[in-house]
Amino acid sequence: MNWREVPLVSSVIVLAAVLTMIGLGIWQLNRLEEKETLIARYAAVPVDAARIDYPPSDQIEASLYRPVRATCEKVASILGVAGQNRLGMSGFSHVAECTLEGGMEAKVALGWSRNPQSPEWKGGEVLGILGPGGKIVADPPLAELGPLAKPDPADIPNNHLAYAGQWFFFALTALVIYFLALRVKLRRSA
Repeated sequence: MNWREVPLVSSVIVLAAVLTMIGLGIWQLNRLEEKETLIARYAAVPVDAARIDYPPSDQIEASLYRPVRATCEKVASILGVAGQNRLGMSGFSHVAECTLEGGMEAKVALGWSRNPQSPEWKGGEVLGILGPGGKIVADPPLAELGPLAKPDPADIPNNHLAYAGQWFFFALTALVIYFLALRVKLRRSA
């Protein structure tokens, strides 16, 4: 094998790409640990935790899955989106876009029904669980709707291990393709 025939620029590019993919795989493994810690923290919130006022936007992440209270002063709209009730039946979750006391905005999942038609609801006090994205899942349900499935930290996607595996596989694939191409090139020049 004549090392002078090995393409330097292509080799450097492939090596940089492989190292980047390995770095991304390691980063995903670190994210896996972070996500598992986060999910465990959310799961540790007691079912009977003290109810808190709806938090400011910079404190929502730390308050997820806690019981909250808020007052919806103005309802901008109500939209029916796919949702499940507490028995796991599919139907519609009716979500109101609310302006809360103090001018903050939040989504309030009012409750569940089989009917996509949004109910009438003018706002008022909301008690519920603070879900991802700062959405309040009303508990008890409002607007004469049925109870929605409660937000559950177990529903948070945690596919970082699969992503890490993909990056490592891509790095290995790039190396295999590079060495096969290099072998063909060196055979042709021999």
